[in-house]
Amino acid sequence: MKRTTLTVPRDLIDNLVKVTGAKNKTQAVILAIKGEIKFRKKERIRQMAGHLEFIQEADDIRHGDHRLG
Repeated sequence: MKRTTLTVPRDLIDNLVKVTGAKNKTQAVILAIKGEIKFRKKERIRQMAGHLEFIQEADDIRHGDHRLG
């Protein structure tokens, strides 16, 4: 794990700890970072909606892995 020093307003950190239900400031920041990463990834997926073309049918994808025999 890497140590990093940040200057963050105390009321912001206190509020973050409160809304996340974290046990401490470190856990709250980690939860917030993970949440932001997850949110950004979902946004990228949403932006791709309508831009992808599937060449297989849904049933083939679900049940038709022919490599398994």
